[in-house]
Amino acid sequence: MTRRPSDPIYSTAIVAGRALFGFWGLKRNVTGAEHVPTTGGAVVAMTHFGYFEFALVEWATWLANRRRIRFMGKQSVFDKPIVGSMLRSMKHIPVDMKAGAAAYAKAVTALRDGELLGVFPEAGVSASFTVRQLKTGAARLAAEAGVPIIPVAVWGGHRLMTKGHKVRFFERFGVPVSFAFGEPITVAADEDPHTVTEHLRATLQRMVDRLQAEYPVDGTGMWWQPRSLGGTAPTPEAAAAADAARDAAREAARAARDEQR
Repeated sequence: MTRRPSDPIYSTAIVAGRALFGFWGLKRNVTGAEHVPTTGGAVVAMTHFGYFEFALVEWATWLANRRRIRFMGKQSVFDKPIVGSMLRSMKHIPVDMKAGAAAYAKAVTALRDGELLGVFPEAGVSASFTVRQLKTGAARLAAEAGVPIIPVAVWGGHRLMTKGHKVRFFERFGVPVSFAFGEPITVAADEDPHTVTEHLRATLQRMVDRLQAEYPVDGTGMWWQPRSLGGTAPTPEAAAAADAARDAAREAARAARDEQR
């Protein structure tokens, strides 16, 4: 096992996460973890169905080879005094959605320095629990830094906490969480990022399809199952409409606040 440099705050966070997941008695099933490189940089591109994927994927990765993932997150989270200080100390990267060039440059530097960089290419939680259209950032970062993309699908993690559904405390106990780490996707410096991104999206959806088919709990009639598989989650179209309405309401509220200043 490669010896990792000291990272005490991140190590403490990992211990806390393992304790929480152990308390809940989550039933972890991981395939393909050998695809995560033991050294060197890579873009870890994950599905985003719930709010715990970042911690769950780090959990599975750390158990596999003790590597830590540096995540890109919204600037608003980093603006919180205590949380922001902790995130920066763990070398996570804040992203200002209106001025992302600085975050992009930091991400490329981290990858070239041999870090694993965690990204959610859907740029938000998918309430339909299907893989949405992806942003091209993962492909662009991999091409510029000269590193591979590692696709990662997670199924079951959204049953812990997700958008649009309040999960009761005891519903989190004993939940099976399945992980699939896919084969590295190499990206040439001159490759079309849109082509790479569509390949990544199709790869992630295939991985999710397999995890859903092999999931040990029948999701028929359940809120956490896609509508196409007999669940009651919103369709992709309904979820997209709800997201658009939510974004419009937030923008209107922001504009109203700006007028009052």
